[in-house]
Amino acid sequence: MFPTAFQSQIQQLLTTEADAFFQSLDTDSPTSIRFNPSKNYSGKLEGHKIPWTDNGIYLKERPSFTLDPDFHSGAYYVQEASSMVLEQILKQSVNLKEDLLALDLCAAPGGKSTHIQSLLSSGSLLVSNEVIKSRANILAENLTKWGLPNKVITNNDPSHFDRLNVQFDLIVVDAPCSGEGLFRRDPEAMKEWSPEAMKLCATRQQRILADIWPSLKPGGVLIYSTCTYNSLENEENIQWLNEQLDAKGISLELENSWGFSKTQTSGIDGFHAYPHKVKGEGFFITAVTKTEGRAKKLRKSKKPINFAPRQEIENISPWLKNPEFFDFIKHNDLFIAMPEHWKDVIHEINSNLYIVAEGIEMGRLKGKKLIPHEALAFSTELNHSQVSTFELELDEALNYLRKESFDFDSMENGWNLITHKGLGLGWANRIQQRVNNYYPTNWRVRISSNF
Repeated sequence: MFPTAFQSQIQQLLTTEADAFFQSLDTDSPTSIRFNPSKNYSGKLEGHKIPWTDNGIYLKERPSFTLDPDFHSGAYYVQEASSMVLEQILKQSVNLKEDLLALDLCAAPGGKSTHIQSLLSSGSLLVSNEVIKSRANILAENLTKWGLPNKVITNNDPSHFDRLNVQFDLIVVDAPCSGEGLFRRDPEAMKEWSPEAMKLCATRQQRILADIWPSLKPGGVLIYSTCTYNSLENEENIQWLNEQLDAKGISLELENSWGFSKTQTSGIDGFHAYPHKVKGEGFFITAVTKTEGRAKKLRKSKKPINFAPRQEIENISPWLKNPEFFDFIKHNDLFIAMPEHWKDVIHEINSNLYIVAEGIEMGRLKGKKLIPHEALAFSTELNHSQVSTFELELDEALNYLRKESFDFDSMENGWNLITHKGLGLGWANRIQQRVNNYYPTNWRVRISSNF
C-alpha cells in the first residue's frame, strides 16, 4: 500500500491520470540493457529497441545476468530504460563531436557514466565521482569492465571540486533523491519515503548544485536528473537554479510518441517519465547552461608528474594498440597509461582529489616483463597481438569467474588473456602444470548454475 501522503501528491500532480499511474505500478518492471558500442557483442540477448537511445533494448524476460560472461566482460550494461533518455538531452545540449571535459558527479553504480563515455568523443575525458567509498569501488569495477580509457574515477564530496584550477564543459548531476520512481522495482524505497525525507532530499540537492556550480565553465552545461516525481525535488529546484545560480534553460524536445511529459519552469524545459506513459520507471531530467561566472585557468602544477622511465615504457607500451596517444605514469610500482592530451588536467585532479582509478591501469614490471593489471584485460586499447589468448566456453568461463578450476590443457605457458566469445574476462598465468587465476576475488561470481 502506498503512503497516504504520496497518493495525495500523485492525485494532485496527475489528476485524471492518477488511477492509470497507480495501476502501472502493479505491473512488472521492464528489463532493459544497453550494449557497449566499443565491444563486439555476439550473445543471444535480443529484444525491442528503446527508441530514445541507439544501443538500448527491452528484454522479454529477465535472465540471470550474473551467469552471463558477456555481462562480466562489459559487453552490455543493465540499465533502467527511462534514464537512457540522457542520450537525447546530451545530443541537444552539447556538441558531442568536440573534445569535452565532463563530470558525472553522483555516478555510482555507473549506468550514466558508461552511457556518457560511449557518447563523448574519443578525445574527451570523463571524471566519474561517487561520495560513498563502497559505491565508488563498484563504480570503478563497472567502468573498468566498460573498457574505455578516457576516465578518472574519484571519491569526493561535491564541494571538493572547487579546489581545482579547471572547470568542466559538462556536469551531470543525477541527484540522490527520495526514490519515488523506484517504488515498483524496490519496495524498500517506499518504506523509507516520507514528506520529511522528500524535503530533506530537496535541501541536499540544492547543496550539491550550489557546491558544484563554480566548477562549471561559463557557457557550460549542467544536466540535472532525479528518479522521483514531486515538484519539490524537480520543478522547484529548477526555479532555485534559475534564481540563485543564474542558470538559463536550453531548448529541449522529445518525440511525443515516447510518452515523456514536458514541463517548463522559469523558462527551463524538463521531462518526466511516468510509468503509465513511458515503458520504464519514474524519472525527471533537465539541462541548463551557465550564463556568467568566473572562468578558471589551469596553471601548471609545481608538483612534477611522475612519468615512467623511458626504458620501462619500452617494455609496457607494446601492450597498447595506440601507445602514442598515451603518457605513462608510475604510481608506486603500478604503471598507468593516461590520455596524453589530458595529462595536465589529470595531474591537477590527482593533486587535489582522492582518485580511485584513472586511465588504463597497465600492471607492474617484474624485470622486463609486465604483470598485467585486471583493467588491461577489459581495455578497448589492449593490443591482442601482444598476448596469448585462451578462449573458454560458457561453463568453463563461469568456473573462471568463480575462481574455480577449469580445463587449461591447451593453454600456453605464461600470461594468458581469458576470453569468452572473444571478449576479455581477465588473466591467468600458466606455470607448467599449474594455473594461477588472477580474476579479482572481490569480483568473483558466488552463485552456481543450479541456483
